[in-house]
Amino acid sequence: SYYLKESKGSRRWLLFLEGGWYCFNRENCDTRYDTMRRLMSSREWPATRVGTGILSSQPEENPHWWNANMVFIPYCSSDVWSGASSKSEKNEYAFMGALIIQEVIKELLEKGLSTAKVLLLAGSSAGGTGVLLNVDRVAEQLEEMGYQGIQVRGLADSGWFLDNKQYRRTDCIDTITCAPTEAIRRGIRYWNGIVPERCKLQFKEGEEWNCFFGYKIYPTLRCPVFVVQWLFDEAQLTVDNVHLTGQPVQEGQWLYIQNLGRELRNTLKDVTASFAPACLSHEIITRNHWTDIQVKGTSLPRALHCWDRSLHESNKNGKAPLKGCPIHLIDSCPWPHCNPSCPTIRDQFTGQEMNVIQFLMHMGFDVQKMAQQQGLEPSKLLGMLSSGN
Repeated sequence: SYYLKESKGSRRWLLFLEGGWYCFNRENCDTRYDTMRRLMSSREWPATRVGTGILSSQPEENPHWWNANMVFIPYCSSDVWSGASSKSEKNEYAFMGALIIQEVIKELLEKGLSTAKVLLLAGSSAGGTGVLLNVDRVAEQLEEMGYQGIQVRGLADSGWFLDNKQYRRTDCIDTITCAPTEAIRRGIRYWNGIVPERCKLQFKEGEEWNCFFGYKIYPTLRCPVFVVQWLFDEAQLTVDNVHLTGQPVQEGQWLYIQNLGRELRNTLKDVTASFAPACLSHEIITRNHWTDIQVKGTSLPRALHCWDRSLHESNKNGKAPLKGCPIHLIDSCPWPHCNPSCPTIRDQFTGQEMNVIQFLMHMGFDVQKMAQQQGLEPSKLLGMLSSGN
């Protein structure tokens, strides 16, 4: 199943892959079926949905894509959009994420996709990883069917995970505590997951799990992909066992969090088109506040528009990048929420909104010590923090 909003005059198509973690064995898939049925079955899906963020048809909320044909593909396969296994004696569940995308494409060709100029495959969280795993395959599928004229691109939001060392190692019991590499290792076998051929060739047999990690698959991709990633992604911190509950963060955690930001920034340095704010959050492109976040004075819709233009220009002539239209935007400040346009933070217990200084204090941030390290007066540092410099 999927949801479609046609826009008859437009030759641009936006296909969105929903996210929502995954399950990787019988036990946690059973639990997921009991507690999150909509991510396992289409049976209780609503008849219609309202598009928000980049799926909105309101120009105020979605300045550059509001007029596109929109397709929302819900995530009922729970396999990071990679599975290709039907239900069998051995397996109670079918995992068909990769096949669902192919079938939706086939059907959309009869609904106007055949005359498209641009197909943007977008997704958030597991859907963002799904974009990296499927964007080249979608392009190949269309080429094989004789639609070479459609330019296929990817937009991966919050799906660029790191296979780093957890802050505290835990055994792989459930989806949340299992280290991502181990969960994906088990998942691929359970889902009969497919990874793109070009990425697969980079790794030994049995090591295909590497292709689920953005920085490893990205260099093998043929289609242009725009990567949107919070430098302090909440889902990444969760699987790394950094839990930001009511207690102030210990120094070890604080250093771990800062280091995570550095590592992530480092993996994005060769990604041509990227938007990486130094915020603690998860998912952005379908949020209605997605136009508010800026990196170096540029909003995400603007950066995507610049990217569109740069691809359009480079098709015509290999010109230099457009002046005043940046597409490689990565915050350089070192801690969560040092960017003043970050989404509002709420205390997880009280639901109270916090400003940056309250948040950093709550995180156990030591103003005296930090000021000393930076060679500043504490009051000067606080002033800089609250203005977001």
